[in-house]
Amino acid sequence: MDKQVLIENTIVKIKQLPEPKLMQGNDFVAFLLSRAEDKIMIEGIQKLASDSTAFEFLKEEDDLYTMNDLKEK
Repeated sequence: MDKQVLIENTIVKIKQLPEPKLMQGNDFVAFLLSRAEDKIMIEGIQKLASDSTAFEFLKEEDDLYTMNDLKEK
């Protein structure tokens, strides 16, 4: 089923709901949209962080500690 047909079928069903159920449906759709927006935002932040060169200087810095510094292995 393509997106447009799914939207039309959903609208037909929504129009049949009594008002209290319509309000619940509206709240649920708002929740779904919020989750989708959060996911997009989180993925964007992760992409920015992974592409960032803010910590590139650490790659050139000598290690302060080695395995020999560990008391227990």
